[in-house]
Amino acid sequence: MPVFRRGIASTMRAKLSQDPKSSQGYSLRATGRLLALLALASALLPLSACRSNRGDEDRARGAPELVYERAREQLNQQDFNSAIRTYEALIARYPFVPEARQASLDLIYAYYRGREPESALDQADTFIRENPTHPRIDYAYYLKGLTDFERSANFLERWFSVDLDARPPQTARSAYNSFRKVVEDFPRSAYAHDARRRMIHLRNRLADYEIYVARYYQRREAWVGASQRAKLVLEQYDGAPAVREALEILIECYEALGMTELANQSREVYAFNYGGTPADVVPIKNQWWKFWN
Repeated sequence: MPVFRRGIASTMRAKLSQDPKSSQGYSLRATGRLLALLALASALLPLSACRSNRGDEDRARGAPELVYERAREQLNQQDFNSAIRTYEALIARYPFVPEARQASLDLIYAYYRGREPESALDQADTFIRENPTHPRIDYAYYLKGLTDFERSANFLERWFSVDLDARPPQTARSAYNSFRKVVEDFPRSAYAHDARRRMIHLRNRLADYEIYVARYYQRREAWVGASQRAKLVLEQYDGAPAVREALEILIECYEALGMTELANQSREVYAFNYGGTPADVVPIKNQWWKFWN
């Protein structure tokens, strides 16, 4: 009869099962190798940490002004990751020099361009809290608003034309408040004009969302909730295109609730701003292609 050679693994298992001492020795050897690997890994961790520390020390090597110039050059070359690490090393090594304060401001921009929005917002809040009288604090508020502004819609949402009115404006309101701080507190700031333009866009965005919610309540005949949302648009987002639709919703809600006097007052406001007489004011119907309303 032919004799077949058994595999190495099966042979090893057979020998170990026949000899308990060999099995025990094999287990001890495996455990010893595992412990040796763990010891080697633990020995390498301090080396990697030391290497990282040496890298930070190399980045912060030299006088503060030289380190700052190095970081600034990296920022101008759009090497944002290197600039971030150099700015952080400068602030850690020379926390009380004027260059460190300027680095704290530049670091907001580096985080923003380096696509680290959370770090940019945290750095902006830290800078504003620690430097309330800094001559360029308007820039910190502007960058904070810009970071939130660009988080309002991602690439896929813009690509597929997602209806942003149906989405809660989670960051739009924060961006709006930051830009408003620049416009109201620093009207002569170099960033005030762009902040005002972005505020208009955000105001319209926030007003459209409130109208979306008001229409949702209106379809379910929740007249009180719908009227409250419409009044919110009138009070907080004056000048937005959605104000006209908010007045229409308000008139319909007041009529449904039997508040004739308030409905008539709203009609007078509507007629004064959009023409016609209060008696002839009829809310504009939704366009036929807006089948979701």
